[in-house]
Amino acid sequence: MGSANDLQGKRITVIGSGVSGKGLASLAAGLGASVFVTERKHLDEDARAIFREKGIEWEENGHSGRACDADLVVAGSGIPPSAPVIVEARKRGIPVTGELDFLAPFLRGRIIGVTGSNGKSTTTALLGHMLTRKGYSVSVTGNIGTSLADSALRNWDFLVVELSSFQLYWNSCLSCSVAVVTNLAPDHIDWHGSYEEYVRSKARIITTQGEGGVAVIQERDRTALGSDLADERFVCFSWKNDFSGRCEKAILADEKSRSVYFRNGNDEERLFGFDDLPLIGRHNIENGSMATGVLHLLGEKNGIPSLFPGFGGLPHRCEKVAEIDGILYIDDSKGTNVASTCTALTSIDGPKAIILGGQGKGEDYAPLAETVRNEAVAAVVMGEERDKITAALRQAGYEQIFEAEGMEDAVKTAASALPGKGVVLLSPACTSWDMYPNYKKRGEHFKSIVLSLEKRP
Repeated sequence: MGSANDLQGKRITVIGSGVSGKGLASLAAGLGASVFVTERKHLDEDARAIFREKGIEWEENGHSGRACDADLVVAGSGIPPSAPVIVEARKRGIPVTGELDFLAPFLRGRIIGVTGSNGKSTTTALLGHMLTRKGYSVSVTGNIGTSLADSALRNWDFLVVELSSFQLYWNSCLSCSVAVVTNLAPDHIDWHGSYEEYVRSKARIITTQGEGGVAVIQERDRTALGSDLADERFVCFSWKNDFSGRCEKAILADEKSRSVYFRNGNDEERLFGFDDLPLIGRHNIENGSMATGVLHLLGEKNGIPSLFPGFGGLPHRCEKVAEIDGILYIDDSKGTNVASTCTALTSIDGPKAIILGGQGKGEDYAPLAETVRNEAVAAVVMGEERDKITAALRQAGYEQIFEAEGMEDAVKTAASALPGKGVVLLSPACTSWDMYPNYKKRGEHFKSIVLSLEKRP
């Protein structure tokens, strides 16, 4: 089914009613398909309203046999291949496709795909911001919070698409002009089954590129992402002191000159200075380097710092909330895995008390404990993973551990644990689902507590 005509009158089942599911169902219905949405949980009111308006039928609180009464089953973002409804559809010989393969024929514009374990949302948003400032028509979409389907059938200069490992697992058709992999670290092991399978999904952003496609990656991830692919396919980011010279084209961040350069062979061009970038932390130098490296590849070689103004970063990603009585409060609620929390800790200066915990993803907390031992003066733990994180911290010889019953208690305890001035950092290394519907709500609660402290006499 590669065109709008192919969908006319077809029976299509969409699995999931989240952001991507709503978009997929709406697009398919608009193209003349008979659409049925099946949701294992309760439908929200927004989904109900959209489906009623577009004449889309649905079921909720489980998948019935009707889900497989279809010509095609489309898996929304986050639906694993092991889902019983997917297994049953395949058993019956019904074609199953993922979100990206379904949408690829309907996307019009050059596609810049951004994935990675951490930093992909910031990199996606910064790229979109800079391209828009240059006057291009740009859709910033995908896993960043909007449905890619909503950008279909419209003409764009660029689609800057954040892509998750869940989406990429299914991908065989979506081809990016430029693919960005911000970094690789263990994440979503519970979904993929192993780190190797997780990396294999991430690599599909590169292996599905057409002729002339370029990938911007970390130099250290070169082998994992395509040991059998030609070096000219890659532009590698590295801190200059760590650069091995493996890649002919590279984006180098130099701490000595506090500048970022694009190197092609022996030639170097300065992209921006560290102080030009309006974001906190060393990890954001990496995100900014990769984003500006993409612009350089697209031919934008001058005046890149002039494209930064107006970009203040994204909520809940090392976001400064307030400074109260010498304590800086930072919301990194998006830090939902060990690697992202370790990055936040090592990127922020000063004494730090960190708030950890939530619902886990099956990760090993030993690397987290090592980083906390080296970087934090105190750790406040809460949520389902409290005992596991505490055990890992003690195993690493770390004893400045405090337990909290909830966010308000955690914020108060973290501030009290600091030796006067310092940083209270919410970067949980876990999902929020044991206590909050999503990381945004968790971050908003943290911010509301901090801002209430600011108002106290």
